[in-house]
Amino acid sequence: MTTYAFRSASPAKTRADAVVVGIATSTKGPVIASGGEDVQAAWGRKFRPLLSAIGFTGKAGEVAKVPTAGAINSPLVVLVGLGEQKQVDHVRVRRAAGVAARTVTNAASVAIALPADSPELVRAVTEGYLLGTYAFDDYKRDSKPKSEKSSEVVVLSPIARQGEAIAAYERAHLVAGALNATRQWVNLPANDLNPPLFADAVVAAHAELTKGKGAPKVGIKVWDEQELAADGCGGILGVGGGSATPPRLVKLTWEPAGATRHVALVGKGVTFDSGGYTIKPANSMATMKEDMAGAASVVQALFLIARLGLPVKVTAWAPMAENMVSGEAMRPGDVLTIRGGTTVEVSNTDAEGRLILADALVMAAEEEPDAIIDIATLTGHMVVALGDKVAGVMGTDDVVADLRAAADAAGEAVWPMPIPEEMEQRVRSSKIADIAQHDWVRWGGGLFAAAFLREFTNGLPWGHLDIAGPGFNTGGPHGFTPAGGTGFGVATLVEYVESLAAARPDDA
Repeated sequence: MTTYAFRSASPAKTRADAVVVGIATSTKGPVIASGGEDVQAAWGRKFRPLLSAIGFTGKAGEVAKVPTAGAINSPLVVLVGLGEQKQVDHVRVRRAAGVAARTVTNAASVAIALPADSPELVRAVTEGYLLGTYAFDDYKRDSKPKSEKSSEVVVLSPIARQGEAIAAYERAHLVAGALNATRQWVNLPANDLNPPLFADAVVAAHAELTKGKGAPKVGIKVWDEQELAADGCGGILGVGGGSATPPRLVKLTWEPAGATRHVALVGKGVTFDSGGYTIKPANSMATMKEDMAGAASVVQALFLIARLGLPVKVTAWAPMAENMVSGEAMRPGDVLTIRGGTTVEVSNTDAEGRLILADALVMAAEEEPDAIIDIATLTGHMVVALGDKVAGVMGTDDVVADLRAAADAAGEAVWPMPIPEEMEQRVRSSKIADIAQHDWVRWGGGLFAAAFLREFTNGLPWGHLDIAGPGFNTGGPHGFTPAGGTGFGVATLVEYVESLAAARPDDA
């Protein structure tokens, strides 16, 4: 097991097996970033020629291992690029720390001397390194032995004895734990995480969170298929009806004493999406275990909010279903009745996420929270529009603005997208039901989906995060992001709730 420490020692004097320092680019060439000055001073005039000799420029993501030959106490220094010197911020530092974590794989002890002279940067260094160490190897018999992981990691900072810095360091461990737990659920194959098993996993995680004296008090309720039918959840039942594993709905409640605000989080939990009768091409189906990333995010976000003790009531709604093909699966042309009575004409069974979210949104809105935030790997249209590293954010103007600010603080990339007036007309284009689930118009499909979801928010302040791109990384690792599940959105949701806790009551 790896142990972590937070100290103010000099990186040149530490006897760790490896020391990590940052290098930035400038008009004068590569320069040492704050935190690594003692390492440069110990090397003296030979440091710049060393960088030149190995061709190290300091560009973001660049990394090199250099034997120190006695220049400092540690035998190895790991250089990590931070990019342009004037643009080094918590986002770049977090990414660089993640790169370092993947690079230092055979050092028993590591000292990290990246920029950490503010609480924000302390958190970025710690989070980035913890996130960078994550790897999903549960099913590999020949995975690297656990002994190859560092047994001790020390985060070095000149403010390590200050209360705010210590709090930031401790918070980073909680945040990284929540993100890595989200990644783990997303990475599990669908045969080991179908709706009932997913619900069981949430119940088990809830039991672990709430056990023991002083543990946070979080309520939990699970609906099975009979209870979903009794409560009129036609969207969840319609999507899950074709699977041998029945659907579920999980609700979590964090209600601290004195809370004056209430936020509802709703996450899409399709544990596997074949597309149903509107079946996906084979190559598009390969990663569809990821389609429950939104549900995993809201569950882990609420757990983290409870661990942090944020003074805001939060409910998390996680509808879970598997979208499969069988004699009992929904068909194009079917009409489903969502909780509350709205009828929906189904024309594309591969646009299933909005159907399970609809039921959960109605249930969330019935409690009249101050805001509803939903998060989902919802549409390929959003990936076409924004790429695979940026989430789309839509909804009520003030909620969108607050979510953008929260994402900036969390170091996650989001971009606002509109819901044009004509989208409402398209949503209401069904000739046989109240609204249409899909209309096969190629343009603006992600905006149509958001307009559809808005129909079930009862006019409350609402935000929608479409994480179809950044929720799952189909390429190689980069920064602190691994291949597979990323945990994207958890930190943004928590920052958003915390911003409400920090605001005055009359700011609501």
